Amino acid sequence: MARRKKSNKQKRPIAVTIIAIAIVILFFIRLYQVLEPLVTGHILEGGLSGNLIEDWSLTPLGYALGSSLTYLFLSLSGIIVLIGFLRLRRWSWVILMAWTGGSLLITLINYFYSNPNYIVMASNLVIAYALNMTDVQRIFHIREVPDEIES
Repeated sequence: MARRKKSNKQKRPIAVTIIAIAIVILFFIRLYQVLEPLVTGHILEGGLSGNLIEDWSLTPLGYALGSSLTYLFLSLSGIIVLIGFLRLRRWSWVILMAWTGGSLLITLINYFYSNPNYIVMASNLVIAYALNMTDVQRIFHIREVPDEIES
């Protein structure tokens, strides 16, 4: 029977998989947020029929379209970060940490002043906790691994 070669590669911690699942959940939430204003504003049925800007402010149609485009950008950039994260790229860890911090700030503001989104808040907390685990920081080369002392 052939023996498997030992690999010098580090194994991916389970926290990386948990973060990836949370990113996928956030992707589907953002995708819903792309479609929801388009459906409630009847943009998908009737098309763009009206002004987007009136008297230097957004109309409800302009707000719905702008909101959808913003969430579409967030969804697509989340997929790019997910691919980099699964390939264990350091830049993806940095972007994801900054993104999670900003998203937590926005969800906390929404919690106190408007409609809180508990699913996004919970997934951001899971991502922030998992990103700060020592194994995850080591595999992304955020935290230095001390040299092993030979005996």
